[in-house]
Amino acid sequence: MRLKKSKKLYNKGLKHMVGAVNSPVRAFQSVGGSPLFIKKAKGSHIYDVDGNKYLDLVLSYGPMILGHRHKKVERSIKKALKNGYTFGASTQGEIKLAKLVCDAFPGMDKVRFVNSGTEAVLSAIRLARAYTNKNKIIKFSGCYHGHADALLVAAGSGLATMSLPGSKGVPEDAVKNTLISEFNNIESVLSHINSSNDIAAVIIEPIAGNMGVVQPSEDFIKALRQITKDHDILLIVDEVMTGFRFQFGGAHELLGIQADITCLGKVIGGGFPVGAYGARNEIMETVAPLGAMYQAGTLSGNPIAMASGYSTLKTLKKLNPYKAFNIVANDIAEYLNVIAKKHNVALTVNHYGSMINPFFTTKKVVDFKTAQSSDTEKYKVFFWEMIRQGVFLPPSQFEAWFLSTAITTKDLEVLKNAIDKALKAVSQMETSSAPSAS
Repeated sequence: MRLKKSKKLYNKGLKHMVGAVNSPVRAFQSVGGSPLFIKKAKGSHIYDVDGNKYLDLVLSYGPMILGHRHKKVERSIKKALKNGYTFGASTQGEIKLAKLVCDAFPGMDKVRFVNSGTEAVLSAIRLARAYTNKNKIIKFSGCYHGHADALLVAAGSGLATMSLPGSKGVPEDAVKNTLISEFNNIESVLSHINSSNDIAAVIIEPIAGNMGVVQPSEDFIKALRQITKDHDILLIVDEVMTGFRFQFGGAHELLGIQADITCLGKVIGGGFPVGAYGARNEIMETVAPLGAMYQAGTLSGNPIAMASGYSTLKTLKKLNPYKAFNIVANDIAEYLNVIAKKHNVALTVNHYGSMINPFFTTKKVVDFKTAQSSDTEKYKVFFWEMIRQGVFLPPSQFEAWFLSTAITTKDLEVLKNAIDKALKAVSQMETSSAPSAS
């Protein structure tokens, strides 16, 4: 395959952009080779600058749940553009989207729109601290909540540890109030709670998506909800990735729990930069201008993002694709397992709703430690063979595959054929996994 133009743009981008990218995973460091540069997209496909066509299972890491350039969403965006791009003032679109979002989440009376998932999470944590008058938070190893200082932490050894900065530029003081627990390990949570009465909140992805797709056990998630209630600790559920992906609402409801504060993003913007956090009235009224917890943003509630998000959610509600997503995801997971066995490749496949993740390991993946047992060298070979076969996957073993309503029966045939060839390549462990530009 030809990647000459992508390679040329990558080299050109190195001069004025850090690593020629604006988000690290796009640099393809986890899989080797040069990153693809994308020119356009439509429906279930994206096209790179060299003219290569790919079935898109990245979907901008989740938000393109209706596929690219859905006609109803595009119509709404064009209509909004005619009125202006941003006003720094309130618009009707914010009210319409806020009602649609709040109606979809039991226990969410009010919502505040922001511009990214990171912004939603850091605001939610500030809100939890303001509401409880406590300082510490608990997060789980392997769960990613954006790049705010307090959340860029690496766990040490043991069941429950104090945190250490996980990035240069993050001072120890910035993470001293962040405690690390192990996903699916309630004892690691209790250890922190028993050692401190200053914990404002526990934050969790209801279905983890940044260590691969990892589901909490029923016992763990329900115990977590009960323990936080018993100790007057708020439960923040980060649904930036999972919101509206498994049902019209949140994953935490499917898991049988209710969040105190919910963080959203991705799907609710339909492809435009957006984030949100919401909760019941008594919590949200702590936020300015009603309360003393300050948070603001010039472009928050941007009219174009609101129009795109509203149209996306209205269309999604009408289509109600969730049963179909489950069927397709099950089919793909079963096929991965069958073909892995055919080619004698060790594989564990996790999936939930419209998110899928194959791990190159024999271990059952239930937390960050078991996820890390995956053979990332095999994933590199798998990734590049899938690219050769016209399927665009996340350039990282630990990012989820996503489904859209635009995927067709023909697309699934292409995907299965690609999986067969890619797993065969893994079984042969090719010495050179990344294609050269030609």
